[in-house]
Formats: sequence, C-alpha cells, structure tokens
Amino acid sequence: MKILVATDGSKNALRAVKYAARLAHLLRSASNKITLISVHDDAGLRHAKAFVGKAEVADYLRELSEKELKPARKLLQADGIGYDMEIRTGHVSQEIVDCANEGKFDMIVLGSKGRSAMADLLLGSVAQRVLATAKQPVVVVK
Repeated sequence: MKILVATDGSKNALRAVKYAARLAHLLRSASNKITLISVHDDAGLRHAKAFVGKAEVADYLRELSEKELKPARKLLQADGIGYDMEIRTGHVSQEIVDCANEGKFDMIVLGSKGRSAMADLLLGSVAQRVLATAKQPVVVVK
C-alpha cells in the first residue's frame, strides 16, 4: 500500500505521520511505502522573486520544507520505516491531490489542522479541500 502523508511540521501533522507508521506496521508488507510531502504556497512570495531572485525564493522554500519534514523523518527512521520525500510549491491542497494521483497512491493521511488553520473552526482548510477533491481515501488525524 502506498501512503502519502502531508506534513507541515505541526503537532497534528506529526500525529498523522505516527498514524501512517502504525498503519504500515499493521499491514507488514514489503510493498508498503510512505511518502512524506511538504507543500508551500509561493503566491505570497511572487513579488519577492523580483527583488531577491527566483532561485533564492525556491531555495528558501525548499529549506523550510526540509526543516518541517525533519521531525517526521526522525519518527519514521526510529520506527525502521522506509520513506520517500516530495517537496513542492503551489496551491497546497491541489499539490497534495496532484501528487497522490501522479504517484498512484492508495491513501492520503494528513492532520486535521496545520499551522495556518487557526481561522478554521472544525477542520483545516487544506484538509477540507483534500477531502473534497481527492480520488483516494483520505484519513484525517486529530
């Protein structure tokens, strides 16, 4: 089973990684695969590209993603679970769904709220959009 786990470094995202790790252990198959995905919306930084350069903005977002992926990577390594990583920029929920479709993932796992979801009452806006648009089963972890 191929599992795509969206993470932004938040506590809820790390709970989603832990859930996916438990699921992978329960399934105990050599074909189990976890891919961590980190996506940053670069729309707010488009003006910055004119001043500091496109490559610098891309480097900044990549470094930010790598930093946010670090706790998830440590958790999976400690559990002895192999994983891949995907770092993308663009509309967050759309990139998650696109990655799931392109990679033919069986399931998407993500936290109910990320860092930017403070204004959402019940469920983070990214989680809502992924639930609404994904073709795969989506597990939202609280």
